[in-house]
Amino acid sequence: MPLARSLSMTSLNGLPQWEDEDLPVEDLLLFEVSWEVTNKVGGIYTVIQTKAKTTADEWGENYFLIGPYFEHNVKTQVEACEPPNPAVKKAMDTMKSQGCQVFFGRWLIEGSPYVLLFDIGSAAWNLDRWKGEFWDVSNIGIPFQDREANDAVIFGSLTAWFLKELSSQFDDKPNIIAHFHEWQAGVGLILSRSQKLPVATIFTTHATLLGRYLCAASIDFYNNLDQFDIDKEAGERQIYHRYCMERASVHCAHVFTTVSQITAVEAEHMLKRNPDVVTPNGLNIKKFSAMHEFQNLHSMYKARIQEFIRGHFYGHLDFSLEKTLFFFIAGRYEFSNKGADMFLEALSRLNFLLRVHKTDVTVVVFFIMPAKTNNFNVETLKGQAVRKQLWDTAQSVKEKFGKKLYNALLKGEIPDLNKILDRDDITIMKRAIFSTQRHCLPPVTTHNMIDDSNDPILNTIRRIGLFNNRTDRVKVILHPEFLSSTSPLLPLDYEEFVRGCHLGVFPSYYEPWGYTPAECTVMGIPSVTTNLSGFGCFMQEHVADPAAYGIYIVDRRFLSPDESCNQLTQFLYGFCQQSRRQRIIQRNRTERLSDLLDWRYLGRYYMHARHLALSRTFPDKFEMEPSAPPKTEGFRYPRPSSVPPSPSVSQHSSPHHSEDEDEDERYDEDEEAERDRQNIKSPFSLGTLPQGKKKQHGEYRN
Repeated sequence: MPLARSLSMTSLNGLPQWEDEDLPVEDLLLFEVSWEVTNKVGGIYTVIQTKAKTTADEWGENYFLIGPYFEHNVKTQVEACEPPNPAVKKAMDTMKSQGCQVFFGRWLIEGSPYVLLFDIGSAAWNLDRWKGEFWDVSNIGIPFQDREANDAVIFGSLTAWFLKELSSQFDDKPNIIAHFHEWQAGVGLILSRSQKLPVATIFTTHATLLGRYLCAASIDFYNNLDQFDIDKEAGERQIYHRYCMERASVHCAHVFTTVSQITAVEAEHMLKRNPDVVTPNGLNIKKFSAMHEFQNLHSMYKARIQEFIRGHFYGHLDFSLEKTLFFFIAGRYEFSNKGADMFLEALSRLNFLLRVHKTDVTVVVFFIMPAKTNNFNVETLKGQAVRKQLWDTAQSVKEKFGKKLYNALLKGEIPDLNKILDRDDITIMKRAIFSTQRHCLPPVTTHNMIDDSNDPILNTIRRIGLFNNRTDRVKVILHPEFLSSTSPLLPLDYEEFVRGCHLGVFPSYYEPWGYTPAECTVMGIPSVTTNLSGFGCFMQEHVADPAAYGIYIVDRRFLSPDESCNQLTQFLYGFCQQSRRQRIIQRNRTERLSDLLDWRYLGRYYMHARHLALSRTFPDKFEMEPSAPPKTEGFRYPRPSSVPPSPSVSQHSSPHHSEDEDEDERYDEDEEAERDRQNIKSPFSLGTLPQGKKKQHGEYRN
């Protein structure tokens, strides 16, 4: 028996490296399989797209992505080319000769990874036969009316067929790793294992099917995880076959991973297997060469949002835009799962607090959640037209005023300000003022909702009475459409809009990871998340005082809904009490956390999963040295010295009273930034396995 090669990782300049020189990547092929390769459906697309560069840098020409072929996606995202690997080309040719259309090319994203795309329609004539074969190996029947499940069977059968044709060409090496994402890709994993293909398999669940359904039904999910009759619940929701596909994939995989610790707990009860590794989601972090460029961008895009506010609230603009804060929530329109219900209730309480304390701060809250609409609201469009008309009037009067002032100064005279504006100018300005009068309140939605009487957000607004009255310190705007730079209302892309806001609020009840607060963090915008989101749990683990770094974590797991709502209200009220300088300091700290979310660091968890899969699939060739998944010692942000240890409403969380001279002296940004950089770049190493002792399947736990 040949001596097993040992697998371990070291960190060189912050990037994981292969340690064993006898294990070149050329001896391995990595395939990542997902329904969302080149096909944006949800968050998995973001995971794969952003991770591609780091993985491609590591694996080079031996990294391939497998997904479905959709012509409209391929035309705009994929550049066709020939496979560099002759074995891959031969496997494709074999499938093409039997009537299946297979496309190969480079995905035009960062890293330019190779993609292998199967045309589902061209293979649909095999559906009944493949459903029969799937039944034979798994006893899972797929109803004919579930098109998504039928497509998953075709896609999985094509994937397994390709892996079979590919692996049959190899004798000893290269060894193949296949990483499957979510239940839509799981059929390929199940068939690969049933055919005993020499392929190391990994399955990642980004959210359990049943978990999402149960949480949407307003069930106390996390406190009753061990109480559910899983089969009954799945059957009642008519997703039993999908649930079986997901669970079979989990148990067939050599290595099972989830994206967060909270999803790991969920998977243990819903899917009956503990994950072997938790693989947090990351982003591609692009640092600006200018130290505080992100602050300049915040100022620039905030001014663009202020322009929209001037038009939307014309006639009711009796609050100072310089003392106005912009909050927002964005994502799929899942009223309870995304926490919109709790956010609205907290806004009602925040409005009461701001009015009682007679504060001069105004909060404008945007709900960016797509829903069915007819078109733009006429009143909203009129507001932007009035704003533009006023701007044009002001510009024309300013130009005349400027010329008269200029001529007077040339003559060496101080102009008579009472005569510098003539009667026509006064008339024009009076007409402009009269045009701003409105006899209704500023609208709470920018579009005409198709079913506004049953819309949960609008119904809650009606119940709590946040109608944008003059006396309200909290104003609400529902924008039921994704943002676009071509919009006549708010011409900003989502990233530009986020940069212009002050706080993102995402009090989700069900959020396996949570890319929205993560995106806020890398842009230097503070955010609210919960301990039921993967992102919130990750930040609690890595940051000693998350609130000091602009990450406010609401406890929705161990507190009652009312207590959680009060906590969220206090976070929002405390944020409103911060001075401009305090917010600037906090944004600096928030932006520094972006290193934590960089794939260059989080990619280590995926590496570990691949090494673990190799050691379990080919124990004669590969031995797993580390005794546990990557640890995070030294990978933790301490509490900043200028922040008190326990933030509260009366004692602002971040930073506390920085306008005070003593506090200013305590804050040294360069010193803090350098300490944070040292924390994030601490050397990363994995422990070694004692000689002669091997871990059994299932013993690796995160």
